This record gives sequence, C-alpha cells and structure tokens, in this order.
Amino acid sequence: MPNARNQEMMENIKADLDGVSAVWVVDACGLTVKEVEGLRRSIRESGAIMKVYKNTVMKKALAELDLVNMDEILEGPSAFVFCGEDVAAAAKAVTEFAKENEKLEVKGGMMDGKFVNAEEIKAIASLPSKEVLLAQIAGAISGVARGLAVTINGVPSGLARAIQQVADQKAA
Repeated sequence: MPNARNQEMMENIKADLDGVSAVWVVDACGLTVKEVEGLRRSIRESGAIMKVYKNTVMKKALAELDLVNMDEILEGPSAFVFCGEDVAAAAKAVTEFAKENEKLEVKGGMMDGKFVNAEEIKAIASLPSKEVLLAQIAGAISGVARGLAVTINGVPSGLARAIQQVADQKAA
C-alpha cells in the first residue's frame, strides 16, 4: 500500500500536470543552491515552474492520466519544468541556463501529449517568443490588407482617369 507522502506527491503531480502545455525533464544534479535558485528564477520569469518529484511517482501519475510514457528519461535525478502558455520561453530559459552551466542536463519531456527529446527542446527554444510571432503575423496581414486596398482603390481612380481623358478629347 502506498504511503501517505507518495499519495500526496501523486496528487501534487496531477495538479501540476493539469492544464500545462509542456513538461521538460532536467537533471540539475551537481548545481549549487545558488545556481538552482538562479535556474528557478529564470524559469519562473518565463511563466513556468520547476519542481522535484520522485521518478516512480511521476511515472505512475503519467500512466494514470494516460499521458505520454517518459520512462527512458525518468532515470536518475530529475527535476520537472511545468510550462504555461509560452512553451518557447520556458525552453529558452532551460537551454540558456544549460549553455552557461554544463552541470544542467536537459533530458527531454512532453508537449501536446507527445514525447520530445532534448534536441527538440533546443529547437523549440530557438523559436521567437509568442509576442514576436503575433507581431510577425499582424505585419503579414497588414501588408496583404494594404496591397488589397491599393488594388481596390486603383480601379475607380483608373476609371476616373479614363473618363477624364474621354471628356478632354470631346472638349477638344
């Protein structure tokens, strides 16, 4: 029979998994307390949170919730980064910290119900932020709308010029 501490941990994991966009698994073993605090701060600033749970309890929680199997990366020390809406920002926070500190290892994780490896997390981190992507989309839409307006405005003005030329010819 599972002990009360593991039962409580299971409930906490399920609550953390509820409504997250992605979960990154990292190995922060060997980091000093100050380094871990810096990592947590940068993760928190990106809109995510980092927590440490037992791998066996995480495996059971994933199985109970019918989520992706991450058994291959849930070995050894693991910390879990639960991402909010901006998955790219959380991936950037983790990968940039890993570049600066070789002791942090990004193992992989899950996003949208699918397993992602460490290389895919690095690729996600290279994406622009949500705000930049929205600005790029708005700019593209604005350009199309501006071109359409110029084209539509060109038809009546062309017609007006043609009528003016005909009127000038008749007057002459």
